[in-house]
Amino acid sequence: MDFEIPDNYRFTGDHEWTEDNGDGTVTVGISHHAQDALGDIVFVELPALGAVVEREEDFGVVESVKTVSDLYAPVSGEVVEINEELEDAPELVNESPYDRGWIVRIQMSDAEELSDLMDADGYQSFLSE
Repeated sequence: MDFEIPDNYRFTGDHEWTEDNGDGTVTVGISHHAQDALGDIVFVELPALGAVVEREEDFGVVESVKTVSDLYAPVSGEVVEINEELEDAPELVNESPYDRGWIVRIQMSDAEELSDLMDADGYQSFLSE
């Protein structure tokens, strides 16, 4: 693979990533692999601020020139921030999936759920299967 997988992130089998912000919140986005597979992203449907999400339930949609893909919450909790830049610039998910292309921040209701996600090595292995 020709891209880095951030060591401090955790991943789902649906290719969402989480970054633990150390304050009970996580930042969530989709992996480099996912944005690459989707192709040019033209629209991101964001959840409402304050929405309550359940782990493994859909909370939004990413639309690309090829397909429409649901976003699944990696953890349960409340959406405390959305990346409003994506409304006018959905291509940030392609250009910077681990940085400027983040999608939401979630106040976790159960931080233990993070331990169920794959670490970078686990995700790398998952992609190689």
